[in-house]
Amino acid sequence: MIIRPEAEADLANAQGWYEWQREGLGAEFLLCVEEVFERIGRMPELHPVVYRGVRRAITRRFPYSIYYRVEGNDVVVLGVLHMRRDPKEWQSRA
Repeated sequence: MIIRPEAEADLANAQGWYEWQREGLGAEFLLCVEEVFERIGRMPELHPVVYRGVRRAITRRFPYSIYYRVEGNDVVVLGVLHMRRDPKEWQSRA
């Protein structure tokens, strides 16, 4: 799995925000995202295409979507964004 720098920044920002809300919550957020990454790794075509070949997986506990593209044998994560964010933000990364 390839996580693009923008997606890494998304993760760091969200983790920091949750950690600021409550100690340990940031770590719980990252575990939740890791579960989705593992599911994507096992079944990359499970989640629906939402825009120009970009698929979206939703985390279970936190209101976040993971946007990714399957490129050959690789999964490229484009963004990890709150579901209320403007879709144009992740679409510009596609």
